[in-house]
Amino acid sequence: MKILGIDIGGSGIKAAIVDTQNGELLTERHRIKTPKPATPNAVSKVVKEMVKYFDWKGAVGCCFPTIIVDGQCKHHGNLSKEWLDVKVNEIFEKECEENAFYISNDADLAGIAEVNLGAGKGIKGKVIVITLGTGIGSGLFYDGQLIPNLELGHIYHTNGEIIEKFAADSARKRENLSLEEWAKRLDIFLRHVKILHTPTMYILGGGISKKYDKYKDHLTVDVPIEVAKFKNNAGIIGAAIFASKKGEK
Repeated sequence: MKILGIDIGGSGIKAAIVDTQNGELLTERHRIKTPKPATPNAVSKVVKEMVKYFDWKGAVGCCFPTIIVDGQCKHHGNLSKEWLDVKVNEIFEKECEENAFYISNDADLAGIAEVNLGAGKGIKGKVIVITLGTGIGSGLFYDGQLIPNLELGHIYHTNGEIIEKFAADSARKRENLSLEEWAKRLDIFLRHVKILHTPTMYILGGGISKKYDKYKDHLTVDVPIEVAKFKNNAGIIGAAIFASKKGEK
C-alpha cells in the first residue's frame, strides 16, 4: 500500500511516499524548513505545500513532535504555544480538502516503523525508541505493542530544566560540543531511563544516529542499543504505516 508520510520536526518538515509493506521510500524525500514561528496556520500552509509537491490525494500519515491524543495536541513541544488543544488532523484536513490525516507522536510513529519492520522487529519485552533532534522523543513498546505518549525528554535535569535541553542533538549544536562530550550527556539520560523503565533494548533514531559508530564507545549504559534501521526516515515510514492501519478500520 502506498501512503504519503510526513514528519513534522522542530527544524524541518520531511515527507515521502512509502510502500507500507516493506518500508521502502518510493520517492525522494522532500524537506521544507519548519516555519518560525511554527504556528498552526504556518505549519498547515507547509503541509499543504508538501501534499501539492507530491500531487497526493488520499490518506496522509503525519508525525507530530509532541503529545497527541485522538488527533488533539496536548502540549506545544518545540513548536508554538498556539498548538495547545488544537485538533491537528482537522486543521490539516481543512487546509488540504482532498486528504484524510492520521496524526500521532513522532517518536511513537518512528517506533512503529522500527518494531514492525526494523531494529525492534520480533523483540520481546520493553523496547524504548529514542529520537534525537531538536528535542528528545521517546516511544515505548511492550512485546511489540505501542504504549503511547511517553515523554522522557521532559524529565527534569539537575538544573531544573527538562533534560532534552541538556542532551538533545540541538544541545550539541548550540553549545558546539564534540561527539564525545555530547555522548556523555546522552549516557546520563539513558542510564537514568534504565532506572525508571528497565528496558530490554534502546533503539536510537534521529539524524545523529547516522554517526553512532563515532560515539558509541562513550555510552556506558548496560542495555543493548541498536540504531534505527530506517535512521532519520523512521518517522516518515512509521507515519505511513500508522495511516494505512487506521484507514483500514
